[in-house]
Amino acid sequence: MGSGKMDGPSAPAIRRDPYEVLSVSRDSSDQEIKSAYRKLALKYHPDKNASNPEASELFKEVAFSYSILSDPEKRRQYDAAGFEALEHDAMDMEIDLSNLGTVNTMFAALFSKLGVPIKTSVSATVLEDALNGTVTIRPLPLGTSFSGKVDKQSAQFFGVTIDEQQAQSGIVIRVSSSAQSKFKLLYFEQETNGGYGLALQEDSEKTGKVTSAGMYFLHFQVYRMDSAVNALAMAKDPDAAFFKRLEGLQPCEVSELKPGTHIFAVYGDNFFKPASYAIEAMCANSYEDTSKELMEIEAQILAKRNYLRQFETEYRKALARFQEVTNRYSLEKQAVSFLLFFFLLIYLF
Repeated sequence: MGSGKMDGPSAPAIRRDPYEVLSVSRDSSDQEIKSAYRKLALKYHPDKNASNPEASELFKEVAFSYSILSDPEKRRQYDAAGFEALEHDAMDMEIDLSNLGTVNTMFAALFSKLGVPIKTSVSATVLEDALNGTVTIRPLPLGTSFSGKVDKQSAQFFGVTIDEQQAQSGIVIRVSSSAQSKFKLLYFEQETNGGYGLALQEDSEKTGKVTSAGMYFLHFQVYRMDSAVNALAMAKDPDAAFFKRLEGLQPCEVSELKPGTHIFAVYGDNFFKPASYAIEAMCANSYEDTSKELMEIEAQILAKRNYLRQFETEYRKALARFQEVTNRYSLEKQAVSFLLFFFLLIYLF
């Protein structure tokens, strides 16, 4: 795949194979790639390496590599043709708001208000505290809820304990904010050192008059709609915006939990103020009909997405053919006009 220079603020000066940068194989799963990225991002984060400019470049390279491998379409293009296939694509990076100055944060907040998707990452401080096991964990029994506030770029942790029967039935964790706060719902897995490593995250989405996020561990593949992916896909190709409305449907990486205590957190993702939220943990054994309906709806949406992709291919072929014919007609029309003008000159002179 070779290395080389690339323009753009989010690209490193020298490009290396993103699989090599993240130390993952080409057949790695999305979850393996995400885990590798988060460990390296934490290792090289500028907050932890203020006096090491080399770490800053490595952090940039890790983020750039992840922006390729975390996007199914970019990954497919890179696997097929290397960096050349991505030359004209913008490389999207997550930003750590805790690492931005006040002015930059204000600009990010303004763009977000205008509808520009701003991807944010969990601060290195929160990730490091979790990895060291120094966070305070509040028990959240199944069937209960908790309401609170979390400071911006901070997290509040919860422990959800489930038994064998509850694990088999399935678990749902939901967070909502009637104040329409921005937040992330995080899921951590226990590391060998006793700390917790970030495994999953869901950004809040505005639905009606609230913002909400959820994680569903139901023993079948559950999908979520990432509106940022939709917006970016439509922005890159406005002419095909109609076909991109379902591109944000992404599979959740974990579909089941084992018996034991599982760690979740609510992360404040507002730009300036604390996030108000309510979190609840539910067992799915009382919602079997709803689970079955969810499976059916997901199957229908996936079928519609495949149909849109197929229709887009046919549409582009037909459009290209139409443009070819109209161009030929235009050239022929110009040729006829030229001949008429030529014969007129001969007749006049």
